[in-house]
Amino acid sequence: MKKWILLVIGVLGTCISHAHVGSSGVVLQQNAGPYRVLVTIHPPEVIPGTAQISVFVENGGATQVMARPIYFRSGDEGAPSPDELQPVVGQMGQFEGIVWLMEGGSSSVQLDIDGDKGKAELIVPIVAVSTAQRDMPAGLGWTLGALGLLLLLLLVTVVGASVSDGQLRPGQTMGPKHRKKRLVNMGIALGCCLLILYGGSSWWDSWAADYRQFMYKPLKAAGKVVQEDDQRLIQLTIDTTDFKVNRRGSILSYLIPDHGKLMHLFLVRTPGLDGFAHLHPERADSTTFQAYVPKLPPGKYLVYGDIVYYSGFTETLTDTIEIPALTSTVTEIRKTDPEDTYVVTDPLNKPKQIPLDENVVICGSPGTKTSLKDGSYVVFEGKANQVFEAGKPYQLNFQVFTPDGQPAQLQPYLGMAGHAAIVRSDGSVYIHLHPVGTVSMASEMTLKNRIADTTRMYKRPDPKTFRDSINRYVASLKSMPDSERETLLMKEMGMKVNADGSGHAGMDHGSAISFPYAFPKAGQYRIFLQVKRNGQVLTGIFDARVSEPTL
Repeated sequence: MKKWILLVIGVLGTCISHAHVGSSGVVLQQNAGPYRVLVTIHPPEVIPGTAQISVFVENGGATQVMARPIYFRSGDEGAPSPDELQPVVGQMGQFEGIVWLMEGGSSSVQLDIDGDKGKAELIVPIVAVSTAQRDMPAGLGWTLGALGLLLLLLLVTVVGASVSDGQLRPGQTMGPKHRKKRLVNMGIALGCCLLILYGGSSWWDSWAADYRQFMYKPLKAAGKVVQEDDQRLIQLTIDTTDFKVNRRGSILSYLIPDHGKLMHLFLVRTPGLDGFAHLHPERADSTTFQAYVPKLPPGKYLVYGDIVYYSGFTETLTDTIEIPALTSTVTEIRKTDPEDTYVVTDPLNKPKQIPLDENVVICGSPGTKTSLKDGSYVVFEGKANQVFEAGKPYQLNFQVFTPDGQPAQLQPYLGMAGHAAIVRSDGSVYIHLHPVGTVSMASEMTLKNRIADTTRMYKRPDPKTFRDSINRYVASLKSMPDSERETLLMKEMGMKVNADGSGHAGMDHGSAISFPYAFPKAGQYRIFLQVKRNGQVLTGIFDARVSEPTL
């Protein structure tokens, strides 16, 4: 924890709706060759702009870290030269700096690390889009306006003097002819200057309007629950009415699977956050995804749907839906995907008020344990009643134990050691975490492959052909046995796999799992931890309290 305390970053307070909801920064903890590296990146709100980068090399004696942006469109051949990150005085292994992001869209930052363990490289995916428009401070506006008026008067005066006083011989006085000439030319100069200012103002207004029009706007989606053969079916339809305005075209045909799924859909009952589901809808058509609703209690639910594009760009679709009660004729709940899961738990601030259900999980907190469905239990490491601080990166550590108290052996789940979804009580913050951090693995691999391709520009494949091939691939994954599918997913994410397919080679797949994360703002949060054991996906639930930053 001492290392983490040293790494204090600014508050992630800006709400950006792409990738995840309410968490604007990127946190990645991963091995880069022989080095263990923690990276935090804060992309700018305006493009072009600067991204703030902090790199903490946890082991080895790193002496230099270079960073450069690489855009998906131009690839490695079109990337600028790297900039050196500066070491932080008094904090060994920590480097900070900036990189300029000149293009919007899917991007990455390439980090080159040099030290006593040799050289290594790490690719960090980021989404670079303009999400804000800055207003000029009033004081600066008045100051610049006054200076501009002064320059205008000086220019008009100089023009007038040049055609009158400037043409007089020594000792000659200015007559009516020269005065008239001066006034006429000053008038012409003033008119020309006003025309130039008007043209510049019109150009600026046009540019600003264009900027506002094409500023990033998150996809809008509308969810609803319909009845189909006594089953509740959630349908999430993406609104494409403004696609022409936003130049998005046929982007929905270029979705790619992340962890083998085209969409990760999370449902959280509000306001108590006492019902949770992680579903994997199927694509009914290019704009609609649907999945059977598990045995969730009726009520209002927050909807978060994560998708990834061919370019590595990630988005989260959001909505709020009403889920009705099950009909009395239902005898069996269907599943769209074998790895769809759900749980119910006690509402926020109402401990132990547990509903009757076969999938009940009692909510825990730091320093406590909570039982899982199969009788095993998970411990959220930390001090009892611990309060986290907004903006500080933490390692959220969990330990899973068997029913008799022995360390449990975890299996890969969707190609990872586990997953976690974190939701703030009001739904304003949501994030889908992995043990490596906040990045999408599909996005990371897409950008790595793009960098390896030396082609300067890319060409999109035919949308229908691409969509059909992805549909077939996702269907083939679903039909595979669990172990075969997990092994394939791990390999596709660039991970070395044990010979028996039991997990990532060289990594401890015991009972421990951890997630690097910085809570973006104060409030109450609920953490939904998901791991896999004995072929069963298990969900543990914990509450976390977050205070305002102390800095």
